[in-house]
Amino acid sequence: MKNLRLALDWTPNTNHTGFFVANSRGYYEDAGIDLTIQSPLQDDYSTTPAKKLELGETDLAIAPTESLISYRTKTDPFLMRAIAALLHEDTSAIATLKDSGIERPKQLNGKSYASYGARYEDQIVKQMIVNDGGEGELNLHYPDKLGIWNTLVDGTFDATWIFMAWEGVEADGRGIELTNFKLGDYDIPYGYSPVLCAGEDRIKADSETLTAFLKATEKGFRFAMENPEQAADILFPELTDHDRQHIDLLKSQRLLNQSYTNKGVWGRMDHNVFHTFVDWLKQHNLVPENLGADLLYTNECFLNEI
Repeated sequence: MKNLRLALDWTPNTNHTGFFVANSRGYYEDAGIDLTIQSPLQDDYSTTPAKKLELGETDLAIAPTESLISYRTKTDPFLMRAIAALLHEDTSAIATLKDSGIERPKQLNGKSYASYGARYEDQIVKQMIVNDGGEGELNLHYPDKLGIWNTLVDGTFDATWIFMAWEGVEADGRGIELTNFKLGDYDIPYGYSPVLCAGEDRIKADSETLTAFLKATEKGFRFAMENPEQAADILFPELTDHDRQHIDLLKSQRLLNQSYTNKGVWGRMDHNVFHTFVDWLKQHNLVPENLGADLLYTNECFLNEI
């Protein structure tokens, strides 16, 4: 039995359903894998999944494409790649409360924004404002990560970044009306988020295990797509108390089911998504000109030909 550790990017949610389903239904065990799923609550978000990967504290990490870029371009690079996309379309948005009267991104100019402090996040939101005709000014704040959503709900700050299938579902259930701005609607391409990442050394040295892991994980996500009620029942005990109370898990599951695959294909990544995002970052002088998008991902784990 091969031991693997997987570091989640957030508390368990429907982005992660397939992992919990595969674990619960024995798909990993059948593949000869003993999987430990690491929640960020275990260290109160003090170490990101990508950092855990660099430090050897995990074997696989869930992260946005930005993390792949950040670690490859830092002074002392850590080389990791995406080996699978968990979602094949951008299910996130910049959100404001409907009663704030902010109806377009340009109206965020000079307003307060609760930021996660993620790489390029602030620049992306500012550029959205510019693309809609604003000056790109934001009053940035960096609250505790677990409290960011609440700072929008209680009106402390004017906007933040949300996942429509999670905070969006919670808002619907609580009668909180939102106005949402999708990046793609304002000429901002976005990379896959989240992706499943591994260090290049592991990809080269342990490709058979990673291939087996991906096959088992795909079974988990496909089960969720075909059996959303059962998948929601499996995931429910893993949620935080707050999420158990406020999230309609079945609704979230059904919303995400259409995003787990691209034309019926799970996990495999389109090079155009990476290239378009990296080219946009280069155009705005956010990454080095010599950054190669091809170095950020690999589909070869699906073929076991590394």
